[in-house]
Parts: sequence; C-alpha cells; structure tokens
Amino acid sequence: MASSTTTIRTCSKGHQYHKNSDCPTCPVCERDRKPKSGFLSLLAAPARRALENNQIISLKQLSTYTEKEIISLHGIGPAALPILKKSLQSEGLSFTKQKK
Repeated sequence: MASSTTTIRTCSKGHQYHKNSDCPTCPVCERDRKPKSGFLSLLAAPARRALENNQIISLKQLSTYTEKEIISLHGIGPAALPILKKSLQSEGLSFTKQKK
C-alpha cells in the first residue's frame, strides 16, 4: 500500500527526488530515458515501460497483439490506447483481431 507522506529518495545514479508512493522509479532517470522520436516518445512513462517490459518496442510488434491484451498490461491507461491506434494507423497497421 502506498504511503501518504512524501519521502526524499536517491536513485543509484545519485538523483534525489520526492516520492509519495512505493514506486521505485526515479523521475529524473525516466525523463532522460524517454525516446526523442517514435511512438514510444508519445506515451507517458508507465505506458512506455509496460510495452518495453513486454519487449514491444516497434509498431510491427505492437500489431501482433490484440487491443484487449495491450489494455491488460499494467501501466497502460485509457489515454495510451488512442495514441497507439493512431500510431499503428499511420503505418498502415492495426491491432490484431484475434490470436491464432
């Protein structure tokens, strides 16, 4: 359960940051990791990490998943799906309709 008090933390790279949850992610490191281009650069960090943690780093890879599978990933929120759909459409791709 997340704590309601803010704590000062230091990541392994020495960045100090305030957190009020149990999430160990350093916001400074996450900002530095954010891609400069591509569909992953359009997403918030939790959605980007959800895809990266499932080795989905290209639109071609994303197109092999159903919408339901992507929505079920921890970190994919309601704002991410329209971005993903638009990115797929821009490349002539879409989510798969069903798994084989």
